[in-house]
Amino acid sequence: MKMQIAIVLLVAGTGQTWAGEYDKHDIRHGRYLVQITGCNDCHTTGFVQNGGQVAEAEWLTGDAMGWHGPWGTTYPTNLRLLVQQMDEEAWLARARQPMRPPMPSIALRAMSDDDLRAIYRYLRNLGAKGDPAPPYVPPGGAVATPYLDLTPRNLPLPPQAGR
Repeated sequence: MKMQIAIVLLVAGTGQTWAGEYDKHDIRHGRYLVQITGCNDCHTTGFVQNGGQVAEAEWLTGDAMGWHGPWGTTYPTNLRLLVQQMDEEAWLARARQPMRPPMPSIALRAMSDDDLRAIYRYLRNLGAKGDPAPPYVPPGGAVATPYLDLTPRNLPLPPQAGR
């Protein structure tokens, strides 16, 4: 019994939360937000191509299909691995940072802390799975994976701020 109490006190003192301890409402709300905001569209391989018919066990494991444009080539991160490397506060800070296209970081920055925490808790609850996505390729770099080209054609580019 003394050993069990010591373990509980040790875990409580670290500030760590185990995925099993998250409120079920937070996990359900995080799952709902992931579904309605389109996270799976990019972060789950084959989700759009299969009409959303991908097992939840495969959700949010990233994709090796690149998104290419004037910014270079980006890849949808394996969010399930990403959240294993950070606590909730680091997740909130990361979600509030500008990100390369096509990530809708403006939408993330508009979410409440409670919404972002729910997404984090849902991701943690899913657990780690899969491999990391390929690394970002800067403009002009060699891209070794399939990619979708989002380069504007025959459209004037908007003026850049600060030019």
